[in-house]
Amino acid sequence: METNAFQTRLMNLQSNMLNFAYMLTSNRDDAYDLLQDTTLKVLDNKDKYVENTNFKGWVFTIMRNIFINNYRRVVRSATVIDQTEDCYHLNLSQDSGLETPEGSYGANEITSAIAEFPEKYRVPFEMHVAGYKYNEIADEMGLPLGTIKSRIFFARQELQKRFADYR
Repeated sequence: METNAFQTRLMNLQSNMLNFAYMLTSNRDDAYDLLQDTTLKVLDNKDKYVENTNFKGWVFTIMRNIFINNYRRVVRSATVIDQTEDCYHLNLSQDSGLETPEGSYGANEITSAIAEFPEKYRVPFEMHVAGYKYNEIADEMGLPLGTIKSRIFFARQELQKRFADYR
């Protein structure tokens, strides 16, 4: 592909790329940085683009990979490694902040709160807590996936409201 045609196709994607970058980063400045990094990487690797393939998909894959690599780099740099001698800090007792087990909610209280939910919210939530995936719950109940997700979300919100003073 000619250099001018390649650059034109890339420039035509800039607004779509910015939207995708903003979706990934949730930050305007980071989105612009990601857009710039992606544009430079695409231009540097234009010889690797194969004609008759999805150009937009190729560019967006590069952007996603740059985002993932940057994220991993940040996580790696934020990892704290304890290098104190004799692992003194590892042997300190960990205080939970609760003097007795009665100071926290017991499983019975949470279970009884869930049992008070209407069946249409309780059943999908209990299945989700038991380890079923959203699509498995939807298939089992014969309901759309979005309905299952919203019912589980509602059940979580209700529990958070009910137990808000214990955070």
